[in-house]
Amino acid sequence: MTSHELDAYYGFALKLVQDAAEVLKKVTSGMKAFNEKLGAWDLVTEHDKRIEDIIIGRLKREYPKHKFIAEESVGPQLPELTDDPTWIIDPIDGTMNFIHNFPHICIVVGLSIRKEMVIGIVYNPMLEQLFTAKKGQGAFLNGQPIKASKIQDISKALVCMEPAFMKIDYLKDYMLERFQALIENAHGLRALGVAALTLCYVALGAIEAYHIEGPAISTWDIAAASLIITEAGGVVIDRVTGEKVNLMNPRAIGACNEKIAIQLRNIIREADRRVDSRKK
Repeated sequence: MTSHELDAYYGFALKLVQDAAEVLKKVTSGMKAFNEKLGAWDLVTEHDKRIEDIIIGRLKREYPKHKFIAEESVGPQLPELTDDPTWIIDPIDGTMNFIHNFPHICIVVGLSIRKEMVIGIVYNPMLEQLFTAKKGQGAFLNGQPIKASKIQDISKALVCMEPAFMKIDYLKDYMLERFQALIENAHGLRALGVAALTLCYVALGAIEAYHIEGPAISTWDIAAASLIITEAGGVVIDRVTGEKVNLMNPRAIGACNEKIAIQLRNIIREADRRVDSRKK
């Protein structure tokens, strides 16, 4: 792929995201109707589907040979990520926030080629935060370069996790123990309820690390943002293996650097061991 082709893909996708954002800007007030998917933590509105139709419909017309992995159009089984150009889309990340008019939401579009992310776009139209990256060209917020934090010790780190997964029976004890461990070990703990945008805040240097996994987290939640983090100098690893995160099985730790990622991984691992010990 040439730089000209990459720029063309990026420009087309960015225009789509900006056009789709106009849908959200028109529905910022009032409680939104919604349906549950996997549970009370995993919701969908008519606007999710409308935005996805806008983005995918126009991408298919422009690039009919490309593939797509998108939240509202996949079946119960994720398709395989191949070497083919594949657009990975979340029409509204942070649907719970959107329903309640909490302004931390975003539209997410990424492009994978040969199983590597080459474009990442994460746009919060409520706060006018446009995070972007092209592989090898750095990460940006509203056109200005961004860099991840240089903090090296978890005791000085602001860390994000999501409490919603405590509602899931098999995760409840683990999440509670992880939260307790982070309260004791990190400088501070926060939750925003929107995976892609929170990962971008790691790239921005606003937080040092973010851990996210669970049944409602999938490829589209981390694909675009993982490129934005790495282009900003951060890392995204698998919480279990410690290796580069698998986009198709995202048990993700996004961090400003490898030292913070490893420290957070160790804290979570020890917390889980305490839970397992009690269960025995």
